[in-house]
Amino acid sequence: MEKEFDIAIIGGGIVGAATLYQIQQKYPNKKILLLEKEDSLAAHQTGHNSGVIHSGLYYKPGSKKAINCVKGRKELVKFAQEHNVKHEVCGKVVVATDEAELPHMERIFGIGQQNGIEGIEKINGDQIREIEPECAGIAGIKVPVTGIIDFVGATNKMAELALAKNPESEVVLGEAFVDSEFVDGTNHIRGEKKNYKAKYMIFCGGLQSDRLAKKDGVKSEMQIVGFRGDYYELTDQALHKVKHLIYPVPNPAFPFLGVHFTRMTDGNIECGPNAVFTFKREGYGKTDFDLKDTADALGFAGTWKLFYKHWRFGLDEYRRAFSKKLFLERLQRLIPSLTMDDLREGRSGVRAMALGPDGEMIDDFEIEVVNNSIHVLNAPSPAATACLAIGEDILEMAEKQKFFA
Repeated sequence: MEKEFDIAIIGGGIVGAATLYQIQQKYPNKKILLLEKEDSLAAHQTGHNSGVIHSGLYYKPGSKKAINCVKGRKELVKFAQEHNVKHEVCGKVVVATDEAELPHMERIFGIGQQNGIEGIEKINGDQIREIEPECAGIAGIKVPVTGIIDFVGATNKMAELALAKNPESEVVLGEAFVDSEFVDGTNHIRGEKKNYKAKYMIFCGGLQSDRLAKKDGVKSEMQIVGFRGDYYELTDQALHKVKHLIYPVPNPAFPFLGVHFTRMTDGNIECGPNAVFTFKREGYGKTDFDLKDTADALGFAGTWKLFYKHWRFGLDEYRRAFSKKLFLERLQRLIPSLTMDDLREGRSGVRAMALGPDGEMIDDFEIEVVNNSIHVLNAPSPAATACLAIGEDILEMAEKQKFFA
C-alpha cells in the first residue's frame, strides 16, 4: 500500500529541510514527505561547505541572492539561538594585499552598503592587524555580521522540529527518487525501495537539480557542472595565527571567492577552497570519477566555453590541487608566516555550478513552478545561509499554486 502525503519534498539538504520546516510551521496539518537518497541529511553540499553564515557582501543589489542572504542570515542566527544550534557571529575581514585590488574592494564595499549590511567599515593595515595580528593587508573591510555555524546540525534540527509539528509527516533516508507519474490529480512517486503518493512535489536536488527537473518534464537549457574545492586545516601549532575569518578581495573575473581562512564551530581553522572541475558530481576525492557525470559535463557546450574563457585560471587551480607548496604560497599572501608544517590536508566539497549553453554561470537563485511541482533549479552559495528565506519563497509559491487549498 502506497503511503499518501499532501506534499513530497525531494532532497534532504538544508534547503529541503528548511522548506519542510517553513511549510510545516504554517500548515501543521499537512502531511509532508521528505525523501533523501543518502543515509543522513545534509550529506552533500550542505555538509561539505565552509560553514560560514554569509553577510550578503558580494551579491548584486536587488538580486534574489542579495535579498535572501540578508534576510535569511538574520532568520538563521535567530533559529540557531532559539534551538541551540552551534554557531557564533564572529565577524570577518576582507583583505586587500595589493594596490591593484583596492578598486575591487571599493566596489564590494559599495555593494555591501546597497545591500544594507549592518556595521561594515573600511579599515587600514594597522586596523587589520589589530583584528588579525598575523595578516598582511594594506586595506580591508570589516564585516561584523558574518558568522560560523554547524549547518548539518541546523538541517537536522529543522527536520526534527517539522516532524514534531505533525507526526504523520516523514523523513525517509536512504531512498532515492526514481521517477513519478501524475495520474488523477496525484503524483505516483517511485523510489528505489518503496512507492509513495503526493498531490504536489517540491524538488530541492542540489547537485542533481537539472536531472530531477528533466525527469519531471522541465524544459531548461541550464546544466549543473560540479567543481570540487579542497581544504587544508591549520595544525595545532598554527591555530593562533587566525582569530576570525579572513577573506581575500575576490577576483572579479572568476566566479569564486578565492582561498580564505575560516574558523569552524569545532575550533579548527580551514584554509581554502580551491576550485577545480570534478569528474564526479558527488566525488570528494581528487581522483574520483563517474562516467555519466563526466560524459554529461563534457558533452555540454557550456562547459567547454567556460573552460576556454578561464583556462589560465583553471590550470592554476588544478596545479594547486595537487601541490601543497603552491597552495601554501597562495595562503601566504594573507598570512606570510605560514609554513608547510602549519598545514595538514582537510576535507573537500563539491559546488553545483549552473551553466547556460553559452558557458555563462547562472548567478542568481532560480526556482520554477511547473504544473504541480516546484523546482529549485539553482541554489549556489549563499543558499545555506539563505535557506529559511528560500523556504519562505517556496512556501509563498506553493500558496499561489493552491498547494494548500
